[in-house]
Amino acid sequence: MARVVGFELNSQEPEKAAQFYSKVFGWEISEPNWEYWPVKTGDDQCSGINGGISRGPNDYPHGTRIQIEVESIDEAISSAKDNGALVVREKMDFDNFYLAYLMDPTGLGFGLIQKK
Repeated sequence: MARVVGFELNSQEPEKAAQFYSKVFGWEISEPNWEYWPVKTGDDQCSGINGGISRGPNDYPHGTRIQIEVESIDEAISSAKDNGALVVREKMDFDNFYLAYLMDPTGLGFGLIQKK
C-alpha cells in the first residue's frame, strides 16, 4: 500500500508563505533547496507528516499536493496513466529519491516519490 509521506504548498511567494506558517503554527522552516523550503510540522514522536513550501511552477502555481511514497515510481506512473491520470512532470532524479507529478482524472494534483 502506498502511503502519504508529505505535502507541498505551492505559492508564488514562498518566502511569505513560510513566514506565515512559521508564525501561525510554529512550523520549523529550513533553508531552501531547489526553491523548496522543507517544513517540519512537529515532534517526530507525534503523528503527522512533514512537507515543504515551494515556488509553484507554471503548471501548478498555487495549491496543495500530497506526496505518495511508492516502491516503484515507474510502475505507479504506468498504473496511474492506465487509470486516467495525466503526467504533469516526468520522473525527476534527486540525490536520494525520484519524484514525479501527476493529475488524477478529476484534476487533483499529487506527487509520487520513490526512495533510492
